[in-house]
Amino acid sequence: MIRRVKFVSIPVKDQDKALTFYTEKLGFSIVTDQPMGPKQRWIELAIPGAETDVVLFTPDGHEDRIGGFMNMSFSTDNVEKTYEVLKAKGVEFNGPPKKEPWGTFAIFKDADGNQFVLSTPK
Repeated sequence: MIRRVKFVSIPVKDQDKALTFYTEKLGFSIVTDQPMGPKQRWIELAIPGAETDVVLFTPDGHEDRIGGFMNMSFSTDNVEKTYEVLKAKGVEFNGPPKKEPWGTFAIFKDADGNQFVLSTPK
């Protein structure tokens, strides 16, 4: 039976720039970084404490997905504190964290303009 999501792919234009963003600003670590075809690499990153990895890879013909709103959310125990830490590292947010009945969240962008929700756990 299915047990977990292994990885989620994030479409990027410049893999080196994206790798720097995700490792240096978000603190992800490299699981693998190897050639995948003549133009790209397969870059898989681990999120500290998470079972699901992220992959910085854009399949041919899917370049139009780069820079949009990603249908995924990153979880943190303290959105306000994480917001302050990431903002100090130069991560761009759409605005400060907002509190809602279901939790607190903020939306940030990666180096390619992909937008993600940062929120509290369930």
